[in-house]
This record gives sequence, C-alpha cells and structure tokens, in this order.
Amino acid sequence: MKISSQANNIKPFLVMDILEKANQMAANGRDIIHLEVGEPDFDTPQCIRNAAINAMHEGKTHYTHSQGIPELREAICEHYKKTYAVDVEPEQVLVTAGSSGALLNAFVCLLGPGDEIIMSDPYYACYPNFAKALDAQPRLIPAGAVDLFQMNPAKVKDATTSSTKAIMINSPANPTGVCLGEERLLALSDLGLPIISDEIYHGLVYEGPQHCILEYTDNAIVINGFSKTYAMTGWRLGWAILPKKLVRTAQKIQQNLMICAPSIAQWAGVAALRQAEDDVAHMHQVFSERRLVMLDQMQNYGLRVEVRPTGAFYVLVNMDHISKDSHSLAFDILKNTGVGITPGIDFGQEAASYVRFSYANSMDNIIEGIARIAEYLKGL
Repeated sequence: MKISSQANNIKPFLVMDILEKANQMAANGRDIIHLEVGEPDFDTPQCIRNAAINAMHEGKTHYTHSQGIPELREAICEHYKKTYAVDVEPEQVLVTAGSSGALLNAFVCLLGPGDEIIMSDPYYACYPNFAKALDAQPRLIPAGAVDLFQMNPAKVKDATTSSTKAIMINSPANPTGVCLGEERLLALSDLGLPIISDEIYHGLVYEGPQHCILEYTDNAIVINGFSKTYAMTGWRLGWAILPKKLVRTAQKIQQNLMICAPSIAQWAGVAALRQAEDDVAHMHQVFSERRLVMLDQMQNYGLRVEVRPTGAFYVLVNMDHISKDSHSLAFDILKNTGVGITPGIDFGQEAASYVRFSYANSMDNIIEGIARIAEYLKGL
C-alpha cells in the first residue's frame, strides 16, 4: 500500500507521545506525575452519568437526527442566550463526536486543495493537520510573547490573499492559556473573513469576562463541547454553531463522515447543560486555585512565565536559557524526574523553546512536580 501525501504530511501529536511514554514508565513501577495532558482529573458529575444510565435503560441507543437530538440543541441555544446574550436557533446547531469532529466538519465546509486558513503560532497542535489532511495550507501568524500570545489583526490583514478562506482562533488558547481581548476579537471580525472560533475552554476563564465570537459577527463557526468544562473527555461530545447558509452543507458532511454523535452521550449533554451548574462552578474554583499555586511555585523557582494565563489549564514556560530543543528537553525531564510536560514545538516554532505545564492535576502533584523539575534544572 502507498501512503497518501496528505497522510505523510500529518505530524505526530507529541503530547500523546509523552503521555504514552509516561504511562509505560508507570507500568514499570516509576512514580509518574502527569502535568502534560489537558484532561480534567475530575470524574464526570453524577447527574450527567445518571442521565446516560437512564438513556440506556430507556432504549435511547439508536441513531439520532444527524444534527443531534432536539433537546440537546435547544439546551445549547439556551446556554448561548444565558451566557453571552446571543440568539442561536436549534437548526444552527450541529452536535458532533467531540469538538474535533466539529473542527473537521468546519474545515471541510470551508477549505479545499490549495486554500489557506490563517492561524496563530503558537497553535493547538491539530489545527495545521486538519488543513493538511484536506490538501489546504495553514498560514501562520507569529503571535509570541511580544504579542502577549494574541493574534494581531494587522498582521492577519497583511497576510490575507485571494487564497485565504478563513481565520482560525482559539480563546482561551491551548497551549498558552491566554484569552483574546475584546478589541482584537472585534478587529478580526471587521476583516470580513469567515472565522472558525474554537471555544472549547469557555467556562474556564478566571480573570474578566469571556467573549464568544458571535457577539461580534455572524460570519463565524463556533466550536465547543463538553470535554473540558464538564470533565467529559471520554464521552466524545461537541458541537458547532453554524451560519444558516452553511447548515445543510455541514449536515451532509456529518451524515457521510459520522452519521450522528453518540446517542447516549447526547442525553448526558442535556443534563450537563441543565443540571451540572454547581459541579461546574466547583471545578472552576479548583482550577482557579491550582492556577495560582502553579504560578506562585514557578515564580519561587525562577521559571520564566512571560505571559500570565487567564484561562484553560495551561502555563507556557520559556526554557531557551536551558535548551532550544523542547522535544529532547521534555523527554529528558520525564526520564530524570518522572514528570510529564509537553514540548512547545508541538505548538509551532514560536513555542519551540517553551514547555507547557497543565494544572489539570491535584495541588500536591503540581507542587511536587514543579519541585522535581526545578531540582533537575538546578543540576544542569
């Protein structure tokens, strides 16, 4: 068999390489602390699990409408009205198998061979690979510490060509934990290009309000899901909010690629939106406390956090005074300390000399993990 050129262009997701190596070490008896993976360490709230159990007992295990069950789409619309004062109609909602399914659908809707999509560098590692799988090209806009890890609308405007079909944004962002400011969101909206806005970390903002791109433009596809805020990573449940003119296109893509999102997970999603408010508030509070502890510990040990994160559960640390090869450094840290962190090169050249820490772990593990790494660095 001959592997396609598109498949050969897909790079590995390095955080998964780190995680798998760490798990192998743990299986061999090593004491491992996971600060690499962006997965809440909480169990899914009980009310959500109960809804899934009830759905199974009631026989709700068949195909659903390709866009999702009406009850979940209506609950998502209620969420947007309550959270952002934005009106969304159920017909605009596409329920997907995780937010990755929503992203893939959005990319297929807007991109073809030779087309370009603008995205920041650093970026979530999978974004360029979605484009390359479609034989499209990511157009990277440097957004390093000098830009506060935020996409600069003026640079986007200068980079736009006749091949540019969309702008990809992510706020709060992975790997930086930075939120795009309201002025930048408005300026990006004014450029007139379709925007794909990955808002999977909404609900995990700790300073100031969170803003949905739909507050500023209708020329956008919003991506979100249940994995992070509701501790439902394994349920594989996400959604896209679409302009009305794209709904039928996205529905056809869904019908062909996925048919529908998992039926049982969809009923759990209804409970998440309508019953889990107290659970979400508790998890938010814990993450907020962990963020402050991680930042304090990093400051105490002299780790270089150039831009303070205000969302998600990540901190990006500059290691260029130690090594510009974050890939080798992360694996060496894992080998010598038993602490998993993510190499910044996973997220683009602007993060190549950084490493990403996740505070989706216990307070004790955060403190112990940073102490181990600080001791390792001191030895260098």
